[in-house]
Amino acid sequence: MKRNASADRQVCYADPPLNPKGAADMLESHTVSISIQRPWNEVYEAIWRPKSFPTWASGLTTSTLCAQPDGSWRAQGPAGSATIRFTAHNPFGVMDHRIRIADGTEVYVPMRVIDNQDGADVALTLFRQPSMSPERFLQDIDWVRRDLATLRRLFD
Repeated sequence: MKRNASADRQVCYADPPLNPKGAADMLESHTVSISIQRPWNEVYEAIWRPKSFPTWASGLTTSTLCAQPDGSWRAQGPAGSATIRFTAHNPFGVMDHRIRIADGTEVYVPMRVIDNQDGADVALTLFRQPSMSPERFLQDIDWVRRDLATLRRLFD
């Protein structure tokens, strides 16, 4: 329990669980964002559909996305066959997706289209996976930067 001296009251909160090494059980993350000079809802409506991803996401540009009966999508990505689950259309600009690659690993990719006055920010967060080297993580960050730059050019 921590004490908040300025309000002279007690503030209770739970500490995050620790892994055996003593660090919080979290993955390293990095968020890449771009700004687009279009209203956020116009950007979101143009890109939220799974079939629009291959127009800017280079890992899918040579793949055909195939809708599956369970609502997921199948694609051929750089690491082979992948199954992707996309967040449904929503009024908040949330475009999260989960990618299950051929070895069964599932990768969560948070993505947002954010209202920024007369424009929009598009943000995508990458998590460094447990088996990923720091160098590979940096390569993935650069890859996402290039993909988001391609996305911005679609609106020029």
